[in-house]
Amino acid sequence: MDLFNNLIFGFSVALSLQNLLYCLIGVSVGTLIGVLPGIGPLGTIAILMPITYSVSPVGALIMLAGIYYGAQYGGSTTAILVNLPGETSAVVTCIDGYQMARQGRAGPALAIAAIGSFIAGTFGTLLIAVAGPPLADVALKFGSPEYFSLMLMGLVAAAVLAEGDIVKSLAMVAFGLLLGIVGTDVNTGTQRYSFGVSELTDGIGFIVVAVGVFAIGEIISNLGGSEEQRVFTAKVSNLMPSWDDMKRSIAPILRGTGIGCFFGVLPGTGPAIASFASYMVEKKVADDPSRFGKGAIEGVAGPESANNADAQCKFIPMLTLGLPASGVMALMLGALTIQGIQPGPQVMTTRPDLFWGLVASMWIGNAMLVILNLPMIGLWVKLLQVPYRLLFPAIMAFSAIGIYSVNNSSFEIYLTALFGIIGFVCMRLGFPLAPMLLGYVLGPMMEENLRRSMLMSGGDATVFVRQPISLAFIIATAAILVVMVLPAVRKRRGEITG
Repeated sequence: MDLFNNLIFGFSVALSLQNLLYCLIGVSVGTLIGVLPGIGPLGTIAILMPITYSVSPVGALIMLAGIYYGAQYGGSTTAILVNLPGETSAVVTCIDGYQMARQGRAGPALAIAAIGSFIAGTFGTLLIAVAGPPLADVALKFGSPEYFSLMLMGLVAAAVLAEGDIVKSLAMVAFGLLLGIVGTDVNTGTQRYSFGVSELTDGIGFIVVAVGVFAIGEIISNLGGSEEQRVFTAKVSNLMPSWDDMKRSIAPILRGTGIGCFFGVLPGTGPAIASFASYMVEKKVADDPSRFGKGAIEGVAGPESANNADAQCKFIPMLTLGLPASGVMALMLGALTIQGIQPGPQVMTTRPDLFWGLVASMWIGNAMLVILNLPMIGLWVKLLQVPYRLLFPAIMAFSAIGIYSVNNSSFEIYLTALFGIIGFVCMRLGFPLAPMLLGYVLGPMMEENLRRSMLMSGGDATVFVRQPISLAFIIATAAILVVMVLPAVRKRRGEITG
């Protein structure tokens, strides 16, 4: 009964004219970003962060969340029509989606992608509503040692589960932690890593790091790529999938939703991993696996459902534990702190309008996306023909204006440009950027809980293993490292001896 009453309250918040407008703006911008290959939701949310200063916390989070899950919808459009994923998670959709378009079946492919995404988004949001309160109740029993151990586990898991080399991921986490402690120590008043630069005494701004690494860095990287892209079909008709298409898609949609929900709560995993896992499962259970890669509709239905369920469920650890499971969730966490809200389980009790309003807005946003995406396919096709060289100057200018407007500081624009170069270099060298942002966001909170724990225990470090929950998190962290790092070490040793 409490859940029902909370959802009614949430819809009363989400259905206000102001929040409906923010939801519409979010999903529209998200779809646009998903359709246009290039900057992605991470960079877009980073660029738009300064705008949220003048927006209510509920409206800001609703809009930013809409951009995230809206981008997952939009990515399928380019994957199907151009064989070019607008989003990383849509890479798998290219395999069968584009083949369906070549066979004149782009309409059913786009429709099934939208239907699967809507169903997965609905289930994912329901899971947030059901699992959120119990998780928050458990987390309210946490003390400083438990929070420190939880964040440590989250960072290690994010590093070892991220794509690419584990050592590089752990190095980026450490780099992020170092960035987070730049500025003045709140306890002693001494400056740390400011190198005598007065502008760094308050630390490096969250927006500076986010826009520099994810927006500017991505733009520099994209400028070195090829612009050639060919829209296979300018006219999409027969959007209604056949009954046979629906029968073939129902089970993959449900399986993809389950896979996406599972990967969604794991730190460090992105929607792309859920999509790949769903595609492999569908190929494994298919009566005729040879159909895959030649226009099998199951190869669109499963992965598209998985990436949307993953996107929705990423909000569970962020909202209930204050633990970001991905780079985008780290940005969301940053948005909350900018608004003066302390992330964690207390959000549900102190700001129920924020939690339940966001949950309700996700259902509304998913419905908006289905209504928006299918009738506007013609417009998206036109936008795909805009050269990237015409888009990036506008993005750069908007980023600079947003950065300057926060503190009226030209130094921060130069600092953003520096982080853009750092982001570009890291991408080229294969260093994942999301673990760095997670380290940067969680670093100050980890330090605070570490110091508090040591003060409470009189400097006794065993406080972290004396508390059962904290000990469980530390054991889990060690287990993750052993399970994930040992195979990589053995492989490298084999390469050296071989």
